[in-house]
Amino acid sequence: MAANYPRHLLPRLTEALSDTPVVLLNGPRQAGKTTLAKQLAGTHRRYLTLDDANLLLSAREDPTGLVRNLDCAVIDEVQRAPGLLLAIKQVVDADRRPGRFLLTGSANVMTLPLVADSLAGRMETLTLLPLAATEIASTSGRWLDRMFADDHLAIDSSAARDDVGDKLVQRVLAGGFPEALRRELPRRRSAWLRAYLDALIQRDIREIASIEKIEHLPRLLKALALMSGDLCNVAQLAGHVGLDHKTAGKYVAVFEQMFLLNRVEPWAINRLSRVVKSPKVQMLDSGLLAHLVGLNEDVVRRDRRQFGPALECFVYAELLKLASWAASEFAIYYYRDKDQVEVDFVVEDARGSVLGVEVKSAATISRSDFTGLLKLGKLAGDKFVGGVVLYDGTDTVPMGAKLWAMPLCSLWLV
Repeated sequence: MAANYPRHLLPRLTEALSDTPVVLLNGPRQAGKTTLAKQLAGTHRRYLTLDDANLLLSAREDPTGLVRNLDCAVIDEVQRAPGLLLAIKQVVDADRRPGRFLLTGSANVMTLPLVADSLAGRMETLTLLPLAATEIASTSGRWLDRMFADDHLAIDSSAARDDVGDKLVQRVLAGGFPEALRRELPRRRSAWLRAYLDALIQRDIREIASIEKIEHLPRLLKALALMSGDLCNVAQLAGHVGLDHKTAGKYVAVFEQMFLLNRVEPWAINRLSRVVKSPKVQMLDSGLLAHLVGLNEDVVRRDRRQFGPALECFVYAELLKLASWAASEFAIYYYRDKDQVEVDFVVEDARGSVLGVEVKSAATISRSDFTGLLKLGKLAGDKFVGGVVLYDGTDTVPMGAKLWAMPLCSLWLV
């Protein structure tokens, strides 16, 4: 896994630079943003990184002076000097040529009021997450587009056999960070992830937020990893790690801003009165989740049930990545009602059409696996595109009107 992989977001990024003055490429550190930005720097865009101490000092002390001398540039890690954004606005307002600035950020700078106010209408934002399985496999990455186009072509069962069982476990536990994947041994990947988190907490988080009890952050992040896929009860979480409710909520928001996790909102339409309103927590990289909770291949062999949360995290991240470059706009929710009928993920397009996705770590399927999808189909009515149970098998099996069991590896093999 040591190769450099083409990124499926590249065409979207190139397209944005062709008609928009400022493009922000954000996402977690070490996801591959710098590599992608350097590809686009070329000879006509100057490349600057705010990881350079001298340049960072200049950007913080005299942002206007730095930016006004730039005709066309890539500025890496812009969240380290947010004052640059107002200076960029002034320069862009004087010259609205497309593609003048490509910015990268390892924290979601769009959550800062300064950014929202200063660059509204002047900037497009794209998010690059760690490598998708389809990028590693060098396939098209059009699973979502095809599902919404009613194109449910079965994959080659012989090809799927290479991605089930232990191979699937290995893929999920490895995650998608390019640098981690360069390390063949799981213990070396874990060592990299440990150093990654240490650097994130000791430097990056300190720079974007006022954290009074930074020693609580590792414990809080581990607790969040342990509840990945469950409802987010911040009050309960706060008690477990020795923080008050308000502080814990603030720190969870910081982890979101650093692209470590998301809070997934419940799917609802107006006539749904019995839906659960609380968001779910989902980590954004299954390898990072596995590292935080101590999950490895030996643990999975002894107790397959412990694999479920990591697999659900993996599928959630894959869906987010597929959506980031899809032809249509997609949002991802979950469904659960007060009777505990649930669907792991509900993917909704801009027209309100919905696809239900259930995740199962077993190699067999049963009718009961489709209970939530059947409920979702009735609620969505004509807007229901279909329901899929993704399982650890090799065959695509129709299970009724608009219902299928599909191999998990279909996410990256079609």
